Amino acid sequence: MLPRVPFLSNFLFVVVLVVSLSFPCRSDGFAEKEKTLAIIKPDGLYDNCTDKIKNAIFDSGFRIVKEMLIQLDEEAAMSFYAEHSSRSFFSSLVKYMTSGPVLIMVLEKENAVADWRALIGPTDASKAKITHPNSIRAMCGLDIQKNCVHGSDSPQSAQREISFFFKEKSSGSAVTEHDEL
Repeated sequence: MLPRVPFLSNFLFVVVLVVSLSFPCRSDGFAEKEKTLAIIKPDGLYDNCTDKIKNAIFDSGFRIVKEMLIQLDEEAAMSFYAEHSSRSFFSSLVKYMTSGPVLIMVLEKENAVADWRALIGPTDASKAKITHPNSIRAMCGLDIQKNCVHGSDSPQSAQREISFFFKEKSSGSAVTEHDEL
């Protein structure tokens, strides 16, 4: 029989505890799925990139939980991008986001926010073409503004952005909810 080493058993307990707290699990033993907001912007819809983007989404293990095709008005665009209201590009961003319809999607998978951000690549599509050539923005975007897609930058932003578009009652827009296939 091996001698008991109190320090080692206490150390292992702490390691197991820290690791288990780092990976949230549901009571059924499966890891919790995270949700994030994705938007295909007007340039992505105009350039018929929707299928290419959705294929990248599915190939990366995401599930589209909800989606809605809408035309943002100025008030909605200003409200959604309010955190940028003091920035020099704000008025052109609002004009761009209201220039055509957008496809709003709720994506789900483990680590959804970070994985979606990695998949879409850097904000500036012209830089993404060089540094992240397989990213969505490299494939479909043009520049820093016409970058084809939006992604939440944190789980907290994802919650706020999802509730912005998908309230209990949706007015004037058809919301498609996806079930497991």
